[in-house]
Amino acid sequence: MDPIKARQRWLSVLAHCQPAQLLAHWQPLNLHPHYEQLRVPETGLTRLQARMGGTGRRFIVGDTTVTRAVVRLDDGICGYSYVIGRNKAHAELCAVLDALLQQSSSAERIQQQIIAPLAAARQELLTQRAREIASSRVDFFTLVRGDN
Repeated sequence: MDPIKARQRWLSVLAHCQPAQLLAHWQPLNLHPHYEQLRVPETGLTRLQARMGGTGRRFIVGDTTVTRAVVRLDDGICGYSYVIGRNKAHAELCAVLDALLQQSSSAERIQQQIIAPLAAARQELLTQRAREIASSRVDFFTLVRGDN
């Protein structure tokens, strides 16, 4: 897989997971990396945009809070994170994991024990949500009487 696509994937998984789930997978690894906070976790506001039908003109959906963090490991690798909400510990841990996943020494272990289970849990949640939505779907149709 392309390194950029792989990084986008794990950043997405980390940003969308629940902080409690992430901690539950992180703690058994017993990793204690030394890092420096380049940008301490801080919370701000961002504007959300959407498109009508996915392809139409853009419109503003609303605003949401976002927490970001940037860390640098002792070997100089930087990790970044942006998570929706105000959980600063979650943003910092995601940034640390981003940096560790860029190291060849710890990447495979973290991929197997953190990223893969969290991605599977997210996919299961999305599948369940899709089933719930599909069960309430209504198909509309029009009856035609004739040429009158």
